[in-house]
Amino acid sequence: MTITGTLDQRFSEATEPTGWRAAAGALDAAQLYWLTTVRGDGRPHVTPLVGVWVDDAFVFCTGPAEQKARNLQTSAAVVVTAGTNTWNAGLDIVVEGTAARVTGRDRLTALADAYRAKYGGDWDFDCDDEVFDPAGEAAIVYQVSPAKVIAFAKSPHGQTTFRFW
Repeated sequence: MTITGTLDQRFSEATEPTGWRAAAGALDAAQLYWLTTVRGDGRPHVTPLVGVWVDDAFVFCTGPAEQKARNLQTSAAVVVTAGTNTWNAGLDIVVEGTAARVTGRDRLTALADAYRAKYGGDWDFDCDDEVFDPAGEAAIVYQVSPAKVIAFAKSPHGQTTFRFW
């Protein structure tokens, strides 16, 4: 996969684009993300959640009865955002992509390990071939493969768009 980043001069006082390493690092380090899905009637649904950035993709889980899971049954298009609530410091990231269900014990075990490494005992999942926490709430796991990532630098302000080929 090739990742190209371009600084949008229309919205930038920065003279250099944000590097992919910095953008991916911000996604990896975020403790909280905002996930936007689309309801069946076209209205957006936004919710905060925890997740992990693994292999240039965002991974999250949800219960099958939650609104985001129901939305993903009709539309896999999502937006994931992360960043800081400051004007002149930090880096905000917007990931546009498609969510796909993740299954398979080996892959789910690796992702559960990534959650443990990031969040410690707060998010400690067992898994089977289909879900996290099979003996409990049974959380479905999704991976968002990005089509486009936009990094909003704040000092100096700059907008870099990354495309994935």
